[in-house]
Amino acid sequence: MNFFENLENIPSVEKMPGFHGKFSHTERMTLAKWRIEAGSILPQHNHEHEQLVILLRGEFEMKVGEEVKICKPGDIVKIPSMAFHSGKALTDCEIIDIFQPVREDFK
Repeated sequence: MNFFENLENIPSVEKMPGFHGKFSHTERMTLAKWRIEAGSILPQHNHEHEQLVILLRGEFEMKVGEEVKICKPGDIVKIPSMAFHSGKALTDCEIIDIFQPVREDFK
């Protein structure tokens, strides 16, 4: 295992329209750093992974279950396993996601 990485050296991948991600993995977790273009939509979905969302820059409208919030820098969203969630970038955004267990589909 490589103990040290720098985000600048991780290639960016567009996983869905407007969502450009850089990914780092441990045996049990995945960290994703997203650059998201204003107007980009995160369709409603769910997954087995627990997820923490940390908004670094911009405004992102997030829906978890039936609760909706316009997230701003410093906001943290806690998404339980199998919870339906969706969102929309109201401005250009930067977001950190932490997933547990590891997101094999992001490798």
